[in-house]
Amino acid sequence: MSTKKRILFIAQEMSPYLELSEYAAMVNKMAIKSNEAGLEVRVIMPRFGIINERRHRLHEVVRLSGINIVIDGDDYPLIIKVASLPNARLQVYFLDNEDYFKRKTVFADENDEFFDDNAARAVFFCKGALETVKKFGWPPDIIHCSGWMTSLIPMYLKTAYKKEPVFANSKIIYSMTPNTFTEKLGATFIKKATISNQIKEKDLELFKEGTNTALNRGAAKYADAVVLAGDKLEKKVVDEVKAEKGKIILPFKKDNEDLSDYLQLYQQLLGNK
Repeated sequence: MSTKKRILFIAQEMSPYLELSEYAAMVNKMAIKSNEAGLEVRVIMPRFGIINERRHRLHEVVRLSGINIVIDGDDYPLIIKVASLPNARLQVYFLDNEDYFKRKTVFADENDEFFDDNAARAVFFCKGALETVKKFGWPPDIIHCSGWMTSLIPMYLKTAYKKEPVFANSKIIYSMTPNTFTEKLGATFIKKATISNQIKEKDLELFKEGTNTALNRGAAKYADAVVLAGDKLEKKVVDEVKAEKGKIILPFKKDNEDLSDYLQLYQQLLGNK
């Protein structure tokens, strides 16, 4: 049985599959560096319709597919696909669903109108990612989330999934990236995000505005460590995070080619200081 420590990256984007911002390349580098450093690595991301399945050699993992994700009383089938990251021996898992991810644009339509169902898509992805890990039976020591679409995961792990054995020893990192949307996730966001009766109204308090800022604020509160992943983050939110006692913070560094700071953070969370 492997004694390697396990790190799971949950990201809304990653090179070479989807590049919405500079952070896509960072996720790729972090996964490869962690793998080279002797950690057992897996990645989960959405299978947006613009990701070319043939070019990237995605194929369905039949033994994992077949989970239904319930959002606000409605069932949505979760299809799980996998690819091997080029030049690295690690697996990237893509979460797919006909209703949410087949469209050929990511978060807005051809007229740049923010999709009405982005709230439900985010909830589906966050819940789907955690259900996928349960199905793996692969307990991660570290879960590193990046992108607003992953922002509910730290809260879910501390509430709805708190008693799940697979997450019993997981430390959570959230990479806070600069805001990428100015819209709100809509009036039904909090209702949809309440995926369990273990989640109370106060647990979602910071998220309730449904803005990019609110999502960052909520994710940072529930994460064990926060990476400040950009030099254009909102000062007010950053100051709030820094004021929180016991929160591990990785400051932004423009030149961090070797990613040594990230690896040190992982070792610190693993107890190998």
